[in-house]
Amino acid sequence: MSSDNGALLKSIADMLAKGLETQVEPFPETDKEFSDILIQLRQLDPKDLKGKLVIGGFVDHPYGPDKQRCLECMYYLVHRKFCDLPELAVPVEPEWWCRLWRI
Repeated sequence: MSSDNGALLKSIADMLAKGLETQVEPFPETDKEFSDILIQLRQLDPKDLKGKLVIGGFVDHPYGPDKQRCLECMYYLVHRKFCDLPELAVPVEPEWWCRLWRI
C-alpha cells in the first residue's frame, strides 16, 4: 500500500472511530436502488472523502445478520486493501462494510 493510501486509510479509520454518522440504510435491494446511490456519489467532488463515507454507508465493523465485510465484497482488492468501485475508490480495511457491498 502506498504511503498516500496509508494516510488516507488512517484518516478514514479516525472518522469512523469518532462516530461518523453514515447512511447504512436503506441497503439497495435492486439494481435501480444501487444505481441511485452511485448517482449520488458521482455528484460529489472526487476528493469529498466524508461525503463518500456517508453516502456509501461505511462502518468500521462487519454488518448485518450475516456479518458482511469488505473482505468478501467483489470490489475489494485484498492486496491493496482498497475498494475498487470507481465511485468510491478508497482504501478500506477487510473488516469494514458499506451498503454498496456486493458478492
